[in-house]
Amino acid sequence: MESAAAALRLATWNLSQTQVSAPANGLVTDTLYRPGEWVAAGNPVVQLLPPQNVKLRFFVPQSALASFAPGQTLKVRCDGCDSGMAARVSYLSNTAEYTPPVIYSNESRSRLVFMVEARPDDADLARLHPGQPVEVTKP
Repeated sequence: MESAAAALRLATWNLSQTQVSAPANGLVTDTLYRPGEWVAAGNPVVQLLPPQNVKLRFFVPQSALASFAPGQTLKVRCDGCDSGMAARVSYLSNTAEYTPPVIYSNESRSRLVFMVEARPDDADLARLHPGQPVEVTKP
């Protein structure tokens, strides 16, 4: 009887080890394995995007960079979203990038852009999706 109870406890423990819960709430952005596929121990099955990691990434021309500052509030609009969304600038790149063609000369200086990141308000996180095009304007 004790042997059967020990076997039951072991089987119950083994079953509990096959299910893992996420360390935080988040949006599933990619499924790496499907039911029936073999997954090596310790490998992730899905990729999660926690709400606090949602950000808007856009590029501004060199001439407009000085008008952006960390903490500045921006208006955000997207197709299918209600108006009134807002975000705050959280990052300004100090490295310039070039819009195509990637040939720098005095004539192509207008193609110099800088990446800016902004964090949306918590109330708006559920309305935004990774890779979704947005329109960002200053109020």
